[in-house]
Amino acid sequence: MAKFTGPKGKLVRRFGVNIFGNPKYDRLLDRRSDGPGQHGANRSRRKVSDYGQQLVEKQKLRNTYGLLEKPFRRIFHKAQQMRGVTGENLLILLETRLDTVVFRAGFGSTLMQARQLVNHGHIRVNDRRVDIASCRIKTGDVINIRDNEGSRSLASRYLMESHRFAGTEWFSIDQPALTITIKRVPQRDEIRVAANEQMIVELYSK
Repeated sequence: MAKFTGPKGKLVRRFGVNIFGNPKYDRLLDRRSDGPGQHGANRSRRKVSDYGQQLVEKQKLRNTYGLLEKPFRRIFHKAQQMRGVTGENLLILLETRLDTVVFRAGFGSTLMQARQLVNHGHIRVNDRRVDIASCRIKTGDVINIRDNEGSRSLASRYLMESHRFAGTEWFSIDQPALTITIKRVPQRDEIRVAANEQMIVELYSK
């Protein structure tokens, strides 16, 4: 699958917010709060159109979850077909991807690291090996690490290196057993993203 391979620091400086949640980007913004490039210092003085603001919000959310335009748009169309508020549906669909859940649980200091754990076959869902990062997680699912020394050692190391996980109401994690249990789907106020999903809905509705 294609992925963004450029410098993430430039994305963070362009948006002016730490979309990746890694503390090193907070430190970067403290040092260099201006945008990247020759005219980055003039970012705050530029007049941005409504369309431009909507586009920025979409790019923020898309890059937060490490997706290119085509898969992101596909998820948006699915959110439109669901009952409820489209913007909230979009965030729930993004948050309940297997790679995102693995990342939120601390099995990876970055989303890409957690995605690699999934893609390389280290993850099992309901006792079945799953290597598709976009797999949708449902209430009652149990996610664990494949039972071999290499997989468990790798996951344990990632968990020790990750200091983000602070617990959540919608899933529980048994760290010694390296197991995640999904209690329910997350609610909007439990999903912390730096993007305005309503602007994204307006953008795609044009």
